[in-house]
Amino acid sequence: MHTIKEQWFGNIRADILAGIVVGLALIPEALAFAFIVGVDPRVALYASFTIAVITSIVGGRPGLISAATGAMALVLVSLMAKHGLEYVLAATILTGIIQLILGAFGVANLMRFIPNSVMLGFVNALGIMIFITQMPYLIGSNTMTYVFAIVTLILVYTIPRFIKTIPAPLIAIVVMTIIALASGVKLQTIGDLGTMPSTLPTFFFPDIPLNVETLQIILPYSLALSVVGLLESLLTSQVLDDMTDTPSNKNREARGQGIANFITGFFGGMAGCALIGQSVINIKSGGRGRLSTMTAGVFLMFLIIVLGDVVVKIPMPVLVGVMIMVSMTTFNWGSFKFLRQAPKSESLVMIVTVAIILYTKNLAIGVVIGVILSALFFVAKISRVRVTHESGEYIVKGPLFFASTTTFIQSFDHVSEKEVTINFENSHLWDESAVGAIIKVQQKLEEKGIVVHITGLNSSSKQLYQQLI
Repeated sequence: MHTIKEQWFGNIRADILAGIVVGLALIPEALAFAFIVGVDPRVALYASFTIAVITSIVGGRPGLISAATGAMALVLVSLMAKHGLEYVLAATILTGIIQLILGAFGVANLMRFIPNSVMLGFVNALGIMIFITQMPYLIGSNTMTYVFAIVTLILVYTIPRFIKTIPAPLIAIVVMTIIALASGVKLQTIGDLGTMPSTLPTFFFPDIPLNVETLQIILPYSLALSVVGLLESLLTSQVLDDMTDTPSNKNREARGQGIANFITGFFGGMAGCALIGQSVINIKSGGRGRLSTMTAGVFLMFLIIVLGDVVVKIPMPVLVGVMIMVSMTTFNWGSFKFLRQAPKSESLVMIVTVAIILYTKNLAIGVVIGVILSALFFVAKISRVRVTHESGEYIVKGPLFFASTTTFIQSFDHVSEKEVTINFENSHLWDESAVGAIIKVQQKLEEKGIVVHITGLNSSSKQLYQQLI
């Protein structure tokens, strides 16, 4: 009960104000994602509303903002083009089911296998991507567009020095919008991106045949959506953990994302996940509890239904200024120091992770390749086994497993003694390949008439050895 009270009512004023800022920031993002997929703006706006509200209740990271996202939108493009909206909604529902199952089986425990270099690459790529996605609203525009974006950015950074009770992005958005309306300057507005819905989402079943053929169509997309969504959500959750120095339940977050996507599909929304940009805005604006996420979703729907005529007049350069601030705070500027001080392999992993994410525009691919590359470097580092000849014994130093067996075997190519003792006190057998290598060496030496003794195996190595010989 204390935890519930703390997460919902421990930071009421700041959570509500932060949620209002995020609600504003969600609109242009949702409209842009709808455009990417090729669906009506309502599909993304309804998704952002339902996912934000549901994850505020069942998610595992207070203050995390989940909604329609670009990463998920990119996966849905071809499905929408080939089969239409009903299949997009069905894929969203199946995505929810898969994520719920993965969460129940503890998928978040795999987070510990993501090294710090990959995390840095993920965060830095996100910062760069957020910045890049804002450029279309600036490049080729008139001079006043740049002026409004720059002034907004200046306000966001200077306002906190004088006013701390109200989030700086909210003040900047209100002030700059009033100036734009009063001056009559020609700027692109939110209304130019698409029309706003005028009703709340309603429950309905996607109009598709329930058969194996439909499952074959949507399953590959749902699997991809599940992986991308959970990767982005769990990594974003970890970023917020670090920013706020507070823990979160990531398996609950995975299940929460599943529940949200499952329900969203029945209310006409596309699949979504955590939004790093809006989550950082929320935290930077003072949002810490579940109330901030709930407020963001509710205020988003309030804006587009009740205040839609006002919202459509908000200049895009103002929101661009806010998002550029988010990109700059998301990017880990300490990475330059990391590149100078860290081992070259880890620096390379970070750079490759950033490059792949930016090239593919897919967070999952970048993170997975980063983890694989990091694992290969790790394997190469620990696979340095040495065999030394001391006091009549061949002493094995270092772990013996599939990556180090070749060096181990080659160490006995030129043995000339009549009797050989191989000592494993400074080694450990990790897999079947290790036992196979020992057997191969024994057979090779015994064929030459050499007697072989195996000593020094620790208990687990001896158990593995006896099990496989």
